[in-house]
Amino acid sequence: METTTQANPCDDDHLGDIYSAECPCRDILDLVASKWSTLIIGVLQDHPHRFGQLKRAVPGITQKMLTQTLRRLEQDGLVHREVHTQMRPPQVEYSLTDLGHSVTKPLEAIRDWSERHLPDVRRARRRFDELQPA
Repeated sequence: METTTQANPCDDDHLGDIYSAECPCRDILDLVASKWSTLIIGVLQDHPHRFGQLKRAVPGITQKMLTQTLRRLEQDGLVHREVHTQMRPPQVEYSLTDLGHSVTKPLEAIRDWSERHLPDVRRARRRFDELQPA
């Protein structure tokens, strides 16, 4: 009896299919397209930051959300966490990995697009609201 092998979408050696409901690359899209990840990656793209510096650089993010987002970015290989034990107290610094740097240009384009088209989106929302029944 002859057996056939199919590509496993979870294999490290296979590209994903973002339009497949079972594809794990949707988790990656969810991560990098999130508001907080986009902003954190933008802050880290030029140089490393400590936790407090990141918190100040991303107004509105809670300590809990910053911690969760940094952990997820680290887990997925986009952020490197380095503990400097020679300092007292020890300091933790976050920086982008090569993989993290590879997503900075697309995310920068999305941030720029969002700022540039804010007036258009606001007008569209007003028009939409005006057309809704009272």
